[in-house]
Amino acid sequence: MASKAAAEPVPDELSRRLGVADAVLVGLGAMIGAGIFAALAPAARAAGSGLLIGLGAAAVVAYCNATSSARLAARYPASGGTYVYGRMRLGDFWGYLAGWAFVVGKTASCAAMALTVGAYVWPGGAHAVAVAAVVALTALNYAGVHRSALATRVIVAVVLAVLAAVAVAALTADAAEVDRLRVGADMTVRGVLQAAGLLFFAFAGYARIATLGEEVRDPARTIPRAIGVALGITLVVYAVVAVAVVMVLGPEGLAGATAPLTDAVRVAGAGWLVPVVRVGAALAALGSLLALILGVSRTAFAMARDRHLPHLLAAVHPRFAVPHHAEVAVGVIVAVLAATVDLRGAIGFSSFGVLVYYAIANASAWTLSAAEGRPPRLVPVVGFAGCLLLAFALPVAAVAGGGAVLAAGAGVYAARRSWGARRR
Repeated sequence: MASKAAAEPVPDELSRRLGVADAVLVGLGAMIGAGIFAALAPAARAAGSGLLIGLGAAAVVAYCNATSSARLAARYPASGGTYVYGRMRLGDFWGYLAGWAFVVGKTASCAAMALTVGAYVWPGGAHAVAVAAVVALTALNYAGVHRSALATRVIVAVVLAVLAAVAVAALTADAAEVDRLRVGADMTVRGVLQAAGLLFFAFAGYARIATLGEEVRDPARTIPRAIGVALGITLVVYAVVAVAVVMVLGPEGLAGATAPLTDAVRVAGAGWLVPVVRVGAALAALGSLLALILGVSRTAFAMARDRHLPHLLAAVHPRFAVPHHAEVAVGVIVAVLAATVDLRGAIGFSSFGVLVYYAIANASAWTLSAAEGRPPRLVPVVGFAGCLLLAFALPVAAVAGGGAVLAAGAGVYAARRSWGARRR
């Protein structure tokens, strides 16, 4: 029996278990995450009274990216997202670069999100809580993507309820003033673009749906519908919450807030909601972390299958039908980072990398023919230009860090090609 088992090939294809509702929930879990609890303040500092315009700009770019990603995912329903699309449509290097930017940048984001969970749950022991969260969610993912979707369902329901409570408390408060929504002289084009760049990443979770392309049923139908529904719900939620918070705090008050949503309910006279908001923020961070680990492990799995990463990571568990080696590897790396380094203030390169990732997705969608289900021509053009514009509108440190990460990835690719050529 042992020799027979040893002779059996390790499967390298995943099982299709997720329907539209499950895929929508994975996207919502990634998008309606900790970002809405924290991203509004730095965006307000950048845009001032133009915050809502920045939110609208981020939404337009997100819509274009989502549409391009959906059409590509329906055409290429495999794990890996833009890593796969770039390789198939633009060439091996561009797909590799997208995958590199995503895996490296989002691994740091995983550690930062884990530390965010720790900061809300137990500020004095943030690192310990972060490691525990990573271990628990990695184990959950290991047990099967369907269980991860069920956990996401619970998290999303609680977070949406908390956000609804914040919006109602703020909009019905005596402190709420419609005049605070007006655009003033403090708004600048660069400030709005920088705010859009900061807010864009709160929408970026639809990529998780695309990276699960090998695990959804009827991908040509499921993925475009799930991405559209998840993005639409997120747009409505974010717009309502942003309007409510600005009406209570005003652009200046929001810009100076360290915890915008808790400050908003406190000013609105609903101080009893503060602990509820903290719990919601912790759960939102957990939901984002769960979706991030899913996405990074699937992209690492796809890259390993093509031998851009160690091929050992391309294994699929025979019982749970998940890329268990990739999931464990990602979990270990994230746990080590979360235990030893505070990355919450040092992951600007992740933001830059994600925008480059989606720029490659839009460039890939441009090459689709009508028969292949290409989106309207304007969509990938606006998405590509918007991604690059927002990427270079980010703070200089983020652009420099992101550029360094991409250059390192290109160097690794060139070294591997050179080594392969010498061996031949």
